[in-house]
Amino acid sequence: MDAGGNIQTCGEIDISYVLKQKEIAERKLANLKTFYGNDITCHFSLGKVTDEILNFAAINHFDLIVMGTKGARGVKEKLAGSETQIIARKSKIPVLSLMCDRSHLDVRNILLVHNFNNPAREELQWVHKLINAFNAKFHLLQIISGKTDAEKESVEANMKIFAALNNLTNYECHLIRDNDVEKGVIHFNQVNNMDIICIGTHGRGGLFHHSATEKLINHLYKPIISFHLN
Repeated sequence: MDAGGNIQTCGEIDISYVLKQKEIAERKLANLKTFYGNDITCHFSLGKVTDEILNFAAINHFDLIVMGTKGARGVKEKLAGSETQIIARKSKIPVLSLMCDRSHLDVRNILLVHNFNNPAREELQWVHKLINAFNAKFHLLQIISGKTDAEKESVEANMKIFAALNNLTNYECHLIRDNDVEKGVIHFNQVNNMDIICIGTHGRGGLFHHSATEKLINHLYKPIISFHLN
C-alpha cells in the first residue's frame, strides 16, 4: 500500500483480487474488535509476512510477539523453516509460539532453559511481567553432559547467583543430564509438565546451523517463548 492506503502491485497480480483479500481480512479484524472490545487494537498491513511482522513489532516497541505455528519438518525445516521459526531467529523482541489452542491455559509453572555457567543480569522484564500476571513459579533448568557432583554443585550455585542478579524469588533449580538440549527439555517436561518454556537463541538457525530453540518451536507441543541472548 502507498502512503494513501491504495494497493499497488507489480502488474502480474490482479489488484481486484488483493482488494478482495483485504476486505476479508478487515472483516475478520472487525469481528475480533466486536468480540474483545476495547481490550485490543487491530491493524492491517501488506507485504511479506515475516518482514512485516518484524518491522511492525519493532516500530511499535512491543514487549512480545505471539504467533501460532504448525511447525516444520523434513526438507521444509532444513531449507526454510516455519514463519514462526524465522521470526524467532530474527526478532529482537521475545516470541511466544503456540502449536495449538492455548486459550484456557492456566500458567502455574514457567521454565527457563539456560546456560548458567556465567551468571549475569539479563533483559528479563518480560519474565517478571509473566510471573506477576499469573503468580507463577519460575524454574531454572540447565542441560549438562558431565557426571560429577562438583559440576552439579557449581551449576546450582551459579543458578542462585543468576536468580539474585535478576531479582527472581519464587524459583526452583533443576539439572538434567543429556547430550542434546532439545531431548533434555522434552525429557524434563515429560516428568515435570511445565506450562510455558523460555529458551534463548543466538539467531543463527538455518541450513548450516541447527538451533535447539528452533527445533523446539517446530517439534514441541508446548507454548515456547524464545528470546535473543545478550
